[in-house]
Amino acid sequence: MAAIRPASLADVPALVALENRSFAGDRVSARSFRHLVRRRSAAILVEEEAGTVRGYALLLFRRGSRIARLYSFAVGHEHRGQGLAKALLAAAEGLAGERGARAMRLELRQDNAAALALYRKLGYAVFGSASGYYEDGMDAVRMEKPLLPVPGAGKMLLRENCS
Repeated sequence: MAAIRPASLADVPALVALENRSFAGDRVSARSFRHLVRRRSAAILVEEEAGTVRGYALLLFRRGSRIARLYSFAVGHEHRGQGLAKALLAAAEGLAGERGARAMRLELRQDNAAALALYRKLGYAVFGSASGYYEDGMDAVRMEKPLLPVPGAGKMLLRENCS
């Protein structure tokens, strides 16, 4: 049975392994994951099934801001096409809404056509770009989605069957 839940320190090795399989550069380190798991200004959600972390969403929050930032998001290649990304992103948006965010922003590589299509399909719109954003010099596309206030939306974190 699949579940989406908050990450713990015990998840850090699995998060790092997923990060390394998912990204060629600009990776979140084990040290950063450990730090962010403990921070009130961050939230990491993991999707797991049978003890295997199949995806994660890393959110950042700034005091006084109504905008949450999806800092990093990954779903294992072998688990794509199962609705996992959509469920994980919905849980992240719900959590952001519970914490007072009225919008979610993210950056993604300009050459990541699959992610761009997914985010557009899920209601994100391009609002800008950042040149040379990634360590290899690739530009970033900046996207945003308004979030509707939904009381209790973050409670979906412990729901089952995310596919």
